Amino acid sequence: MEIEIVTLSRQGGRTYNEDVHGHWHDERYVACLVADGAGGHGGGDVAAATARSSMLGGFSAAPGLDEPTLRRLVEQANLDVVARQAEGGKLAGMRSTVVFAAIDLESQALAWVHSGDSRAYLFRGGAIVARTTDHSLVQQMVAGGMLDEEGARLHPQRNMLLSALGSIEEAPDIAVSDRMRLLPGDVLLLCSDGVWEPLGDERLIDTLHASRTPSQWTELIDAQVKANAKPGHDNYTALTLWVIDEDADATRLMEPMAEPAPGD
Repeated sequence: MEIEIVTLSRQGGRTYNEDVHGHWHDERYVACLVADGAGGHGGGDVAAATARSSMLGGFSAAPGLDEPTLRRLVEQANLDVVARQAEGGKLAGMRSTVVFAAIDLESQALAWVHSGDSRAYLFRGGAIVARTTDHSLVQQMVAGGMLDEEGARLHPQRNMLLSALGSIEEAPDIAVSDRMRLLPGDVLLLCSDGVWEPLGDERLIDTLHASRTPSQWTELIDAQVKANAKPGHDNYTALTLWVIDEDADATRLMEPMAEPAPGD
């Protein structure tokens, strides 16, 4: 299984960038991460970088796609961020979201874990077949039928998180996916809210359809965020991973899958 990873991270309309991304691999496993820090310059970026080093380091020491392994990685990253908070000053109130994906190349499997509103998407045939669910106030409103996804994306309280790393009194919410099959032609996207909030799922799909390579898709995402985000908009970070299908035409791979006929 051959993969290609391309990353993008911009400060957007802010004066500094508190987002980080990272990836690690050996001959069998690949791990990818995006973290979105909060807490001001010298705080949020440290929290996000602490989460990155904790999770990638922990995974490289004992890789696995099982639920306990992925959950422990986030629990340890939370403890590591809390430990840095104890240094005080700018670090005292820092927090970070995290989304982390692990791939077993040998068994062609994928699993992810997240806390907060940084997202993972799995695209197959140009359509979204799996996506994380944000730990946020507006996501609770969507679950309760008070908002649809588009309304949540535009809601004035869309940035109110219910979970993030750096939580002392109450452990962060941690969501671990089921183990998913990874197929040639699949595309994985990890991103901070600075990407999905101004674009929405439909524009992510449209830009993917218009792309033949991960670099081209990343460039389109960058251009679309700049075109659609409001002045002073958030940092934005994307990590795209494409599973290369050498026998397929790239344009065909990006076409939406046909709906199965009734009875199929």
